[in-house]
Parts: sequence; C-alpha cells; structure tokens
Amino acid sequence: MSKDQSTDHPLERLVFFSDAVFAIAITLLVIEIEVPDLPKGAPVEEFLHELGGLIPSFVGFLMSFAVIAAFWVTHHQAFALASRFSLRMLPWNLFLLGMIALMPWVTGFLSSNLNQLVPTAVYFGAFTVTALLNARLAFIATEIAAADPDQAAAARLIRMRCIGLAAGAATALAASFLLPENIRFMGLLAVPFWTRLLARGARSARASAPAEERPAE
Repeated sequence: MSKDQSTDHPLERLVFFSDAVFAIAITLLVIEIEVPDLPKGAPVEEFLHELGGLIPSFVGFLMSFAVIAAFWVTHHQAFALASRFSLRMLPWNLFLLGMIALMPWVTGFLSSNLNQLVPTAVYFGAFTVTALLNARLAFIATEIAAADPDQAAAARLIRMRCIGLAAGAATALAASFLLPENIRFMGLLAVPFWTRLLARGARSARASAPAEERPAE
C-alpha cells in the first residue's frame, strides 16, 4: 500500500491473522518430535539409539518447515502488493489457513510412516491442495498490481512462483506413486525445480518485452 493511501484495516486484520496462523503452525511442527524418555545415567548408546529413532521426525520437521515457509513468503509477497481489501480474499484465505493448520498433523503422519505410500500421498496431496489455494489467493491479491504497469512484473513473478509451488507439489504427489519406496519423499525436489523454472520464465518475459512495455523501475 502506498504511503499516500489511508490504512486499510480489513486488509491489515487479514494479514495479521494469517501471520499468526502461519507462526503457530510452523511452531507446532516441533511438538511432533518427542523428547527421548530415558532414565538418569542411561548409557550414551541408548541416547544415540533414541535420537536415531527420531530421524524421521526431524526429516518431516525440516520438510514441512520449508513448505510452510514457502507459503508464508508467497503470501507475504502477494499481500505486499495488495492495495485494498476485497471480500473475495476472505474464503480463499481461510481455506488456505485451514490447510496450513493441518500441516503439523500430516507431517506427524508422514514422519511416523516415512516412505509408506498412503502417508506420503496424503502429505503431498495436502501440499497440492494448499498450493492451489495459495495460487488462487495470490491471483486475487495481486489483481490491481497486475493491471498497474509499475507493478505488473512483480505481480507476474509472484504468481509464477505460486504456480511453481502447485506444479511442484502435484509432481511430488504423482512421484509418490512411481518412485521406489525408500525415496518416495524425494519428489519434494520438484518444488524448487518448478518454482525456479517459472520464476526464470517470468523474468525472461520481462527482459524480452519492448522498452515501452516494461514497468518503470
């Protein structure tokens, strides 16, 4: 929002509430990692054994921390370009936050059954739904910016990143049915591939546009 515009309180409330849900969800991820319960004076080997058993939980934590952080970044960037509140934002934002709030549960389900087909498919299915909701919300939030020559390039870049997240999540979901059992979760690598590819395409389109069609710096 530009400095000469009055504060849009509904938009601010939506963003503040969203940030709170993101923060709570990303914090709850660590609760899924149980603290080893060993008697005082237990040998080092037992501690190492217990910590080794927590590796799947730490893997799930790191994966979901990165996933939720990616959604928060695109949400933040999209609403940084939103100049005013629209009622159309509300349902999509609430649906998105509902899926973000679900992430700690699907993470725990995956961590307890790492590389198993159903938990992996549930995780990436939830990821895909969340990414689609995120993309829809980003398109609504950046509508005004996309029509502004000075902000169109930034809006397009954010939209392409959101589409990249959705494409990566859908690819990971498909890969969970195709990859060998011991590397099913590696489908997550499709996410940075798609986001970078589409973001690079958005930047290339801007660079190749005629000078008179490019937004002012």
